[in-house]
Amino acid sequence: MSDTVRWGILATGGIAQRFTTDLLALDGAEVVAVASRTEASASAFADRFGIPRAYGEWAGLFADEDVDVVYVATPHHAHRAAAGLALEAGKAVLCEKALTLNAREAEELVALARGRGLFLMEAMWMYCHPLIRRIAELVRDGAIGEVRTVQADFGLQGPFDAGHRLRDPAVGGGALLDLGVYPVSFAHLLLGEPSTVHAHALLSPEGVDLNTGMLLGWDSGASALLSCSLEADTPLTASVTGTEGRIDIPRGFFFPERFVLHRHGHEPEEYVSTDDPLSFRHEAAEVTRALRAGETESPLVPLDGSLAVMRTLDAVRDRVGVRYPQEITPA
Repeated sequence: MSDTVRWGILATGGIAQRFTTDLLALDGAEVVAVASRTEASASAFADRFGIPRAYGEWAGLFADEDVDVVYVATPHHAHRAAAGLALEAGKAVLCEKALTLNAREAEELVALARGRGLFLMEAMWMYCHPLIRRIAELVRDGAIGEVRTVQADFGLQGPFDAGHRLRDPAVGGGALLDLGVYPVSFAHLLLGEPSTVHAHALLSPEGVDLNTGMLLGWDSGASALLSCSLEADTPLTASVTGTEGRIDIPRGFFFPERFVLHRHGHEPEEYVSTDDPLSFRHEAAEVTRALRAGETESPLVPLDGSLAVMRTLDAVRDRVGVRYPQEITPA
């Protein structure tokens, strides 16, 4: 791998635009190609960001010899196919979260990447954020004692009409994969995979979850109370409480500007971000670092961790009765 990592962008929606904006400002990164399902969309994206090549189909991007790594920003239902084709073409992959529709698909992708010795990472930008990394470090070092509770939520006011992608089961719609993945991933970061999963949800007429509450439990006695919603503007906060203290993250916990550490017998300690909390730069920088180092997995977003999160999301969907059309075997 040369000093410059050459990126191809797959899909041209809002998150791809935000990621590309931050990627172009990163030293050692170059965006050389973009692909969409239509030539017009790819060309417009390329013109906007000054990208040399635009493809109106996926195959052109995967065949491009100048592309080192593909950023997959398609809807969830296409992650398995898009990331799989990129890996089969010998490309490294950064794939948006949730990694796939379900754990089975995620296991297939991970097996493919590991079998070919290729880099694969879920784009869980929260795990790469300096303040989230600091929180995880404090918890690991025992700053708040033994963890007993985690609370986190992510809800949007809505309403989203029946034609919106968030209401469409065919593309992995619902609150869980788009929003709930953040609270679940936050709990996993601090406690690992839970031993028990309980959930309750309000389902839409289309069969996706509109409002979901989760109670996760661990053999240590710790528990996590998590929620996600497409109908309510929730606080977007998180907290982790231990036997010797507590960490509170205010609104926007998955891209925090600050957090406060409370410890028994000490004054509250505030940690503040020194850069743009909404930046995808840290995530892109981690991929760049790993590729330059010849690594096939990121220690910040390990594949086994992504698989564990997918198993928990599957368990939640099983409890509330959400199944996507791709998972239903014809009678």
